[in-house]
Amino acid sequence: MIEYNVWGAFLVGLMGAAHCFGMCGGLIGAFASNLPNTSGNRLANQLSFLISYNAGRIISYGLAGALAGASTAALGYMFDVDSYLIALRLFAGIMMIATGLYIAQFWFGIVQIEKLGQGLWRALKPIANRLLPIKNRYQAVIAGMIWGWLPCGLVYSTLTWSVASGDALTGALIMLAFGAGTLPALLSAGVAAKTLSTWVQKKNVRRLSGILIVVFGLQTIYIAIMQLN
Repeated sequence: MIEYNVWGAFLVGLMGAAHCFGMCGGLIGAFASNLPNTSGNRLANQLSFLISYNAGRIISYGLAGALAGASTAALGYMFDVDSYLIALRLFAGIMMIATGLYIAQFWFGIVQIEKLGQGLWRALKPIANRLLPIKNRYQAVIAGMIWGWLPCGLVYSTLTWSVASGDALTGALIMLAFGAGTLPALLSAGVAAKTLSTWVQKKNVRRLSGILIVVFGLQTIYIAIMQLN
């Protein structure tokens, strides 16, 4: 079950490339265009800053996943919440199906979830803006950690899997896998990454991947229902 969630989260990040470009492509572009000029290979310098930025973003994802998983684990220690965890797994399965439908481009309702994080983002955005322009890699990591909280329906839907895992480590691994899946889209400075980003946006590839994630969701719901017996 854990393996399916981790691989499913990676697939969501990878196949959500078009959404990543829409949500973060402009931010990455603005970030890259304001990097400090240094001697040496300009492309290598740009990549090092982008990797630092994305490392910070993925650290935030992992932290969110750990907190989500730990919260339900703590409830499990304090109370008898087995039925509550089963309900969370059912909800996670439904969110997994919704995510698969979005990636397959059958239904786009999941983007409405992004409205949930707008309040937090309004508080964080001024802090993120004060970090620009980025002057060093440490600052790039901090900026990435803040931008990691940008409201995103795919992030929130994957985060429900971390909540349903009931474990801090598993929750973190799920979100780290999701973050790793987004890297090809957001590190598109490399030729191979550009090729991969183009490939994952092909209609048939998106449909197949979306259907696979729906299957993961159905399996999650099936397991939760079996736990009711």
